[in-house]
Amino acid sequence: MKMFNIPNLITASNMLCGVFAIILAFAGRIDIAPYFIFLAAILDFFDGFAARLLKQQGELGKQLDSLADMISFGLAPGMIMFNILLFTHSGSVHSFSGFWLNGWIHEVSMMNWEAYIPFVALIIPFFSLFRLAKFNIDTRQSESFIGLPTPANTIFFMAFPLLLSQYGGTTGWEHDLIMWLIQPVVLIPIIVVMSVLLVSELPLFALKFKHFKWKGNGTRYVFLISCGILISTLLIWSIPIIVLLYLILSFIQYILRKNRAHEIQS
Repeated sequence: MKMFNIPNLITASNMLCGVFAIILAFAGRIDIAPYFIFLAAILDFFDGFAARLLKQQGELGKQLDSLADMISFGLAPGMIMFNILLFTHSGSVHSFSGFWLNGWIHEVSMMNWEAYIPFVALIIPFFSLFRLAKFNIDTRQSESFIGLPTPANTIFFMAFPLLLSQYGGTTGWEHDLIMWLIQPVVLIPIIVVMSVLLVSELPLFALKFKHFKWKGNGTRYVFLISCGILISTLLIWSIPIIVLLYLILSFIQYILRKNRAHEIQS
């Protein structure tokens, strides 16, 4: 068994991108950290593509993929959103320097309940752990997904630091909207719902084409066309909308298939 083949090295690079994103989150650079997450997502796609192309698929690669995803799409988004919630608590994005960290720990020790709010972000890596383990043993997910994939969940949350970095210091509706979205009363329910969707039983389509005809790929084509329109018109704002659209289209597809199966049986 060859350990350091090209697909496995791509997977390892995915993991390193997640590590860099975590380091940047600790340094308060949430404006840069998301780009390493996006690079990790690209590498996560190409490691499987390379494995199939080079015929180097194996159990080792599968395990490495989940371990890398836990860093890049579990721990890293949790740390970035941790910093976002720190922003709402203190009004600025901090680096985790000894001086500031000691001050925050003092707040926690004084039983200031607001100081505990950032810990809610750890729900993301918590549910991501179970999602990735479930995916490895769930034979139903060979051609589609059961529950929200961790990369999609992570990409959804990366819109928050990007929008905060771009509009946090400006005025206008973009500023007002992102400042409202990162308020704990809004952001915490979003974190909880999206994290629970990771381990839900909701069937979600995968962007895997066996052929390129419309029949059988209608949902995929509608999604991809919509993505192009949204990205070209809404830019960063399109990121969370695309993930929500993915969930909505998957749910509609699930309902239609369920009704069709019921009609056949009756």
